[in-house]
Amino acid sequence: MPVYDYKGLTAAGGAKTGIIDADSPREARLKLRSQNVLVTNIVERAGSVKRDKAKTKVLDFSRGLKGKNEVPMYTRQLATLLQAGIPLAQAMSALIEQCAIPDLEAAFRDVREKLTQGHSFAESLSYHPAYFPDLYVNMVKAGEASGSLDRVLHRLADYLQRQAQIRNRITAALAYPIVMIMVGVVIVIILMAAVVPKVLQVVERTGQSIPLPTQILKSAADFLGAYWFVPAFGILGLMLLHRFGMRNEEYRYRKDQFMLKLPVLGDLFRKTAVSRFAVSMSTLLKSGVPVLEALRIVKDIVNNQVLARVLDTVQKRIVEGTDISTPIKRSGVFPPVVGYMIAVGEQSGQLEDMLDQVAQAYDEEIEVQTQKVTSLMEPLIIVGMAVVVGFIVISVMLPILKISDIDNIRRK
Repeated sequence: MPVYDYKGLTAAGGAKTGIIDADSPREARLKLRSQNVLVTNIVERAGSVKRDKAKTKVLDFSRGLKGKNEVPMYTRQLATLLQAGIPLAQAMSALIEQCAIPDLEAAFRDVREKLTQGHSFAESLSYHPAYFPDLYVNMVKAGEASGSLDRVLHRLADYLQRQAQIRNRITAALAYPIVMIMVGVVIVIILMAAVVPKVLQVVERTGQSIPLPTQILKSAADFLGAYWFVPAFGILGLMLLHRFGMRNEEYRYRKDQFMLKLPVLGDLFRKTAVSRFAVSMSTLLKSGVPVLEALRIVKDIVNNQVLARVLDTVQKRIVEGTDISTPIKRSGVFPPVVGYMIAVGEQSGQLEDMLDQVAQAYDEEIEVQTQKVTSLMEPLIIVGMAVVVGFIVISVMLPILKISDIDNIRRK
C-alpha cells in the first residue's frame, strides 16, 4: 500500500503535516477528512509499496537511514508489547503512533500493512534492509518459528545497543585527535595563505639573500597559491577511487588486510571485528538460527573481508564434517584464545555462552585499546603540528632577524 506525505489544516485552523497509508490519494484525503484535516498538499513518498500486476514491488528504500539509531529502542518497546499479550499488528500500530521520524514511520506502516495481508513478520521486515538487515530478519524468522518472538526481540535490542555502544566508544576516542588534526591543518593554511606571503614580500624588497628554510617555504607557498587545485583534486580523486574500489571484493580484502597490519590501530580493528563476530554469532544461535545460516549472516556483518573469508572457509569445513574451532585456529587471523574458547564451548555444548564470554572479554580490551590509541595519537599529533608550525615560524623569522642584524650594524 502506498504511503503519502501530506500537509493540511485542522478544524481549528492550525497547520498539520504527517504521513498516511492508503490505496490512492483520494482514499488518503478521505481518511484525513474523517480526522477533520483539510488536505492542502499530498505526495506519494519514495519507498512506498505499489501493487503492479498482482505483485508487490518495493520502489526505493535506499534513503531510509533517518531514525536508524532509534531501531533498538523501538525493538525493545515492541518486545515489551508482545510480552504483554498485545497482537503484533496492534503493537505495530502503537509504534507508528509514537514514531516521530517520517522515514521510520513509513517503514513501520508498510510492515503493518504486509502483516494484515498475511505476510510473516520476518518477510515484512525484509522489504526494509536499511533498518532491518539480514541478522535482524533471520532472528525474527527463528523467533516466529519457535514461538518466542518477544524474547528474540529483547535479544535483538540488547545486541543493537551493544554494537552502538562500541561504535560510540571508538568514535568518541578518535574524535579529539581528528579535531586536533583539522585545527592544525586550518592553522597551517592560514599561515601559508595570509601571513607567509606578506612577510616574504617585505624580505624580497630588502634585496637580501633568503635562507634555505625560507626558500623552501616560499616555493611551497608559491606552489599552493598557483596550483592549489592539484592537491585538492588529488585528494578528491583518491576518495573517488577508494569509493569505486570498495565495490570490488579483492580491493576490500587488501584494504582490510592492510588495516589489520597497522601498528596499534590494527590490533584495535581486529578486536572490534572479533567482538562483532562473537556477539552476533551468539545472538543468532541463542535465537535458534542454524549454525550454517548464522555463519552466512555473520560473514556479511563483520565488516572485515579478511575475517569474512575465514568464516567462509569455516562454513565449508562444517559442511565437510569438521567443527568450528579447527579452521578458526588454523586461520592465523583470529587470536588463538578465541579458537580454544570456541573448542571448549563446542565440547561442553555451551557454544553460545562461550561466545558471549569472548565478546565481553574483547569489549573490555577494545575499551583499553581505544584509550591506548588516543594516548599515543595525541602526543604524535602535537609533535607533528609543532614541527610544521615551528618550521614555518623559523622560516619567517630567519630573514627578519637577518634584516634586523644588518640594520643594527649600519647604525653602529
